[in-house]
Amino acid sequence: MERAHGHEGCVEKHHSEALVPAEVIEKRILLIRKQKVMIDSDLAELYCVDTKQLVRQVNRNIKRFPNDFMFRLNKEESTNLRCQFGTSNWGGRRHLPYVFTEQGIAMLSSVLKSSRAIQVNIQIMRTFTRLREMLMHHQDLKRRIEEMEKKYDGQFKIVFDALRQMLHEKEKPKAKIGFLRD
Repeated sequence: MERAHGHEGCVEKHHSEALVPAEVIEKRILLIRKQKVMIDSDLAELYCVDTKQLVRQVNRNIKRFPNDFMFRLNKEESTNLRCQFGTSNWGGRRHLPYVFTEQGIAMLSSVLKSSRAIQVNIQIMRTFTRLREMLMHHQDLKRRIEEMEKKYDGQFKIVFDALRQMLHEKEKPKAKIGFLRD
């Protein structure tokens, strides 16, 4: 059962097993500049703090956040992101949003000292680890199929072709939603 908790859009769980379901975290992990990142407003919502408060704490501790931990989206990336999701969930922001890599999210737990921030960070780190393990498993499975294909003769070609097709279907990027500007 989710409910607002003092901050607009704050996600709080009443179940003892998790503050935020892994699926909620997974949906908020984005691929930007070939890196898995989370946007500042999504993190603030998970931590139940205002985005302004999160950014203020980061700026007070800016030496903890080098470019490989956190970076600011450029105007084009920000516009593309807003178009991809239909409407802006940032409201009337005056500044371009920050995004945090896995290492940057881990560093957030040192500047956001609430027990909720620490617990949510643990869940986020576990989600990143699980996604990485799934990707490694996928690559390992692909390699093993290729090895088996080399080992066995043509009688299994149809099976290997079907397996390869299934693996490639999962790798195809999802179609972007929205309009393109000339």
